[in-house]
Amino acid sequence: MSEQTMWEIEDGFYEKGVKLICGVDEAGRGPLAGPVCAAAVILPAHLEIPGLNDSKKLSDKRRRELFPLIQEQAIAYGIAFASEQEIDEINILQATFLAMRRALEELAVQPDLVLVDGNREPNVDLPVETVVHGDSLSANIAAASVLAKVTRDDLMVKLAGEYPQYGFEIHKGYGTKAHYQALETYGPCAIHRQSFLKKFYDKH
Repeated sequence: MSEQTMWEIEDGFYEKGVKLICGVDEAGRGPLAGPVCAAAVILPAHLEIPGLNDSKKLSDKRRRELFPLIQEQAIAYGIAFASEQEIDEINILQATFLAMRRALEELAVQPDLVLVDGNREPNVDLPVETVVHGDSLSANIAAASVLAKVTRDDLMVKLAGEYPQYGFEIHKGYGTKAHYQALETYGPCAIHRQSFLKKFYDKH
């Protein structure tokens, strides 16, 4: 998708006089272990970052090339987590919203509008528009998706050093066959989401 197309959603708001637009996205809603991560990014209007797209459509190598470019060229950005304990306490959707609010609080400047990937709106004290498939349609949301994904992946690799038997560095906590096999052998560890282990517990 061309950079021009990635700015179409923002352009509609710029034409209405909106100046600073922030994109928000998350990484790690689905895994069995680890926190959920959210990022908020305000890019300069029509900034061209070649190859910027939904982080899920990019290779790990490309995401890591884009990561510092986004950080260097953004007007502001914030990255934050909600823990596995918070996920178990308030559910994954509310924990995702919590991480998004924390990421927005990290911004050095306040945006005029927040674009959130998906169709559910977090409760924030700013104007919000949800954008389904926003990480493929909005430059700001795509940038946020890259920051969230790389940050969470790096944390899971670090946690793999603390819990080497689970292979977190490979599957990043998602429910792969190898991950379930490790759960069978070792049981859950401190960073597993208890509320996500129904399939595992139903067998025991």
